[in-house]
Amino acid sequence: MKDAGAKRLQNIYRHFSRLVAATVLLLALPLANAHAISFIRDAEIEHNIRTIGAPLFAMAGLEPASVHVYIVNEPSLNAFVAGGQNIFIHTGLLMAADTPNQLIGVIAHETGHISGGHLARLQEAMRGASAQNILAMVLGTAAAVAGGGGAGQAIMGGGAQITQRTLLKYSRIQEASADQAAFDYLDRTGQSSRGLLEFFEKLGDQEALLTSNQDPYVRTHPLTRDRVDSVRAHVETSPYADVPDPPQLVAAHLRMQAKLYGYLRSAAQTYKRYPESDNSIPARYARAIALHRTQRTEESIAVIDTMLADLPDDPFLYELKGQFLFESGQPDAAIAPYTRSVELMPYEPLLRVGLAQAQVSARDDAHIDDAVINLRQAARQDPTDPSIWRWLAMAYGRKDDIPMATLATAERYMLIGRTRDAMIQAARAEEMLTPGTPSHLHALDIRNAAEARLRDKN
Repeated sequence: MKDAGAKRLQNIYRHFSRLVAATVLLLALPLANAHAISFIRDAEIEHNIRTIGAPLFAMAGLEPASVHVYIVNEPSLNAFVAGGQNIFIHTGLLMAADTPNQLIGVIAHETGHISGGHLARLQEAMRGASAQNILAMVLGTAAAVAGGGGAGQAIMGGGAQITQRTLLKYSRIQEASADQAAFDYLDRTGQSSRGLLEFFEKLGDQEALLTSNQDPYVRTHPLTRDRVDSVRAHVETSPYADVPDPPQLVAAHLRMQAKLYGYLRSAAQTYKRYPESDNSIPARYARAIALHRTQRTEESIAVIDTMLADLPDDPFLYELKGQFLFESGQPDAAIAPYTRSVELMPYEPLLRVGLAQAQVSARDDAHIDDAVINLRQAARQDPTDPSIWRWLAMAYGRKDDIPMATLATAERYMLIGRTRDAMIQAARAEEMLTPGTPSHLHALDIRNAAEARLRDKN
């Protein structure tokens, strides 16, 4: 099922790239260098990005909750916007940013593209329901391939390949406009724009490389000398140029990078970068992940426990402990740390999904009702995550509530673009549910929506 979902994501991306103007979906690579696409869902990383992005989104006149950030598992440096208020950031950029301020500068710039209406011409390119459905499936499947709340569960490769494609650049005027907007957002939030300059300087040598060797950010966001000089001039005159990053953002940034390193690099590389002599939280974090990935879970849990001794109210450490226990075949033991993570951060849906997975997978049915409650709450918080509905169907199945399991399956199929299957499951649910109840009406809504989508395709 996961391989099929990933393959579908590759195909969706391939078609979607032909429709999108003024944005880029990943890389332009020669056929010989083609490779698979993957996404990451991780509660901690997403929380960190929302924390630094929310003030910028608000200054841009956007509703922070309406701006969605997606993490693309790609080693290259890139960030782009697509389909309205959706920001895609490569893991390569997250790991290469030396400071939180560099990442903040990039997000401010991409927010400038959104608020400047630079994607307005997408409406022509994406006219029609089929194109809108493709975007919905891209975003939905991005969540679907994430099996749980942790990056390790969420990293997913597929069999299909990215092939050579033409990349469309922002114009110089749009780039300058987004830069100016970023300056405004950063100044108004009392943050330095030096990080944006540092990021551009990091990319400076890329202009001299052959196109095939350049990071995609350079190809899609042209770095002209005038543009870099403009950023430098603002830094030199801004009263906030030397404002340091808050310590909590620095700590979160270092943890994020350690987490990505632990999951995306080999254990040997991780131990080399984060040796035993380094007792910092990020170093222990990375080593714990490397230990778990090499089936040394008992040792990894011991390392997490040392971190919890230092940070006893950290929800993401409890989540990590629960995840490792769950993945090592101990769902019953995973329930307690997952429960604590939800208690500490009740509004983070991925934490509830992790807890519910352990509850559904436990040996007996004592936790099934709680699992349903957690999954329904997670669905209210993030209704576009298909994995929630998959686990909800499993939970209802363990309760022998076949009508509700069928309805949840219909919802999941609708989100991942299996429209005909969604219609069939919704019709089955309608037959089993009591007419006039909210669940019956919901099944009717799904069936009608699926039928309308299928008519639009014909």
